[in-house]
Amino acid sequence: MNLLQNKKIAIIGGGPGGLTLARLLQLKGATVNVYERDLNRAVRVQGTRLDLHAESGLKALEYARLTDAFKKNYIPDNDRTRVVDEHTKVFFDQHNGETAGDFGDEWFRPEIARGSLRTILLDSLQPNTVVWNSHIVSLEPIDNMFQLLFQNGNTVSADIVIGADGANSKIRQFVTPIRPFYSGVTILQGGIDKPETNAQKIHDFFKEGKIMALGDSKTITVVSDKVNGNLEFGLSWKADANWVADSGIDFNNGKQVAKWFKKEFANWDSIWHELVEAENTLFIPRPQYCMPLDQYWKAKPNITLLGDAAHWMPPFAGEGVNMAMLDALELSESLTNEKFTDLTSAVAHYEKQMFARFAHIGKLTLHNTEWMHSPEGLKKMLGRFRHDAN
Repeated sequence: MNLLQNKKIAIIGGGPGGLTLARLLQLKGATVNVYERDLNRAVRVQGTRLDLHAESGLKALEYARLTDAFKKNYIPDNDRTRVVDEHTKVFFDQHNGETAGDFGDEWFRPEIARGSLRTILLDSLQPNTVVWNSHIVSLEPIDNMFQLLFQNGNTVSADIVIGADGANSKIRQFVTPIRPFYSGVTILQGGIDKPETNAQKIHDFFKEGKIMALGDSKTITVVSDKVNGNLEFGLSWKADANWVADSGIDFNNGKQVAKWFKKEFANWDSIWHELVEAENTLFIPRPQYCMPLDQYWKAKPNITLLGDAAHWMPPFAGEGVNMAMLDALELSESLTNEKFTDLTSAVAHYEKQMFARFAHIGKLTLHNTEWMHSPEGLKKMLGRFRHDAN
């Protein structure tokens, strides 16, 4: 029994999870469109890197028949990490070692630029699958379907709606009233263009790959983007939930950010000042929230969620994109599994797996969030790396 026959599927959000789902469903003959708020595929520079895991992200790409495309576009050895303290003393360094694994190895974590992954997925879809400039405003149930209204005035109808629209999902409210809670940690993200001139000391110290600095119950992570030559970084520390508003900082004003940083990170070496002193840096504060680990809702036959829309959590386990892509795989398998006689059963099967996985990985993520921002952060991080190396 083909549960998707003559069904129009609307995926809201064109991130890795939504695009992976679209590809997998099209391979199975489903009629699907992705509605993405970006004006077109080139409107945003897709920065930062993603590391994909064998049991989730890479598995989804294998089912999507995109492993070869990924291998042509990933960044070899860009997962090498250097662990330092706040004074830049090196405690662990993978830069001088041999290549850390290969495809097929359980712990291999190949990295790819987010934009490159997006291109692979977009190019795999049928023409006109993605409907750009589609910022959803409202969703209205009509009989057994949904009518979707977008900011540009367009309306479409769909038999099945899948919210893949991230942490601030507009679709989630139609599935569950459950809200996230604040994790206690805030991240300030930034990027430096031409770091060889705008942040020369960090650039020289960097050696590509990734730097993880832990000290004083805070962290700084710096990664290189070989695609556009930028350095992307994140500062994280414990803060009140309303810190962004209460701080009084204009995050478009680099001098204000630098003044705050030199006070908040006063015990850190002055080399880190380059992160906040480079001109034209875009700073984005991100308070870190998490959905309740025991969240549950009763399955509906025509609407569900995946990725951050379903299980938003902090990034301190590196599982976000991988969980979204595995969600896409498991949802596509459930919706097309002939053992299910109705859509409610198929969706319930998917959501049961998703709830259980999030309960486990969310617990691990919150545990990491706590110890990484504790006085023991560096010691515990080194223990993790040395354990993995053995």
